[in-house]
Amino acid sequence: MGSLALVLLLALAPAAAHRKLLVFLLDGFRFDYLDDKELESLPGFRDIVSMGVKVDYMTPDFPSLSYPNYYTLMTGRHCEVHQMIGNYMWDPTTNLSFDIGVNKDSLLPLWWNGSEPLWVTMMKEKKNVSMYYWPGCEVEILGVRPSYCREYFSVPTDKNFAEAISDALESLRNGSAEMAAVYYERIDVEGHHYGPASPQRRSALREVDKALSTMIQQIKSKGLKDEVNVVLFSDHGMTDISWANKVIELKNYINMSDTIQMKDRGPVVSLWPVPEKHAEIYEKLKAVEHMHVYNIQDIPDRFFYKKGKFVSPLTLVADEGWFIAESREKLPFWENGTGRRDAWQNGWHGYDNELMDMRGFFLAYGPDFRSNFRAPPIRSVDVYNVLCHVAGVRPLPNNGSWSRVECLLRAAAPAPPRAPWPRCALALLLLALLA
Repeated sequence: MGSLALVLLLALAPAAAHRKLLVFLLDGFRFDYLDDKELESLPGFRDIVSMGVKVDYMTPDFPSLSYPNYYTLMTGRHCEVHQMIGNYMWDPTTNLSFDIGVNKDSLLPLWWNGSEPLWVTMMKEKKNVSMYYWPGCEVEILGVRPSYCREYFSVPTDKNFAEAISDALESLRNGSAEMAAVYYERIDVEGHHYGPASPQRRSALREVDKALSTMIQQIKSKGLKDEVNVVLFSDHGMTDISWANKVIELKNYINMSDTIQMKDRGPVVSLWPVPEKHAEIYEKLKAVEHMHVYNIQDIPDRFFYKKGKFVSPLTLVADEGWFIAESREKLPFWENGTGRRDAWQNGWHGYDNELMDMRGFFLAYGPDFRSNFRAPPIRSVDVYNVLCHVAGVRPLPNNGSWSRVECLLRAAAPAPPRAPWPRCALALLLLALLA
């Protein structure tokens, strides 16, 4: 009976405790914002690079837009699998729209239940999660919300960001959360408005750097240095656009009244033609320069996009730096203080995800990561497996590659906990041992 008791004890023993996880999503942070020259003037980032791992770059999912990649990063699945295929979507069946920052219908489970993000899995496993300004944390996904959500509002300030980091660390220290996740938007906002090389974008990056320097000191002062892994990444990069001569105005090529619905503007546009006008519109748009038009079946397989539930009959994809709109007149402009109207935006993303300017960054440091290690490129689908590993969560089926990310971890990093044995398996074991 002694050996039986030992076997049952091992089977029922809880998995080894895992360290806490602090995650940062820095929107619109292009990989080369952290090249070696830039790091010279960014002490916070420089310290993290020296203490941890830095990948050459991270390729986003297509389209290289925010919401599709928010979900790819947290599910490890391509957009056509998790179904979040754009910042703006339309469901013809229900006539409902997903329009970021515009309508309450965007919070409906319809758009979010296509896959289970990491924070939902953790909550199901009784691991509390605190989230700060993270898009979607206020949504009930598959019937679950995080234990704490500080809801996003339009462009949280640098002060908000610093306070969120402090509060996140305290939640990890006092045991109220196993994972904390913080979202920061201003790098993306300044990159859009002024361009990726602008002083305004660089200023936003310096503010993040200051906050991270403070974070490093707080981790030490709170006694969390050996208890918390920190992971930072972006959803996509950014490239320059020109309003002077690189706007494709659809009204010049097709009659817009022959379309039922158009979603988004910029590098990727979703178009629902009137069915009897589909072929005509396709032929007209196929002749437009600096843009590709795809029927669903012709969308390149490498985009991992065309099987998405909300993909439109026609998808328009602009060449890098070009911008698709119904008409130039419908694009907003802003007053520059001189009485002259300037372009509303000077940077954009969403283009072919293999373009260099669309690529994001990935950094991590902590007890489970290698130190002062430069790693080859990874893809956004790979991040989920890293997060699951250090959080001690068994990953759900996903499209990520473990072989691309295992080099980031120390050889002694703890493995994910085994799933608990079901009672029926224990009963069978007991019967076998007693036989």
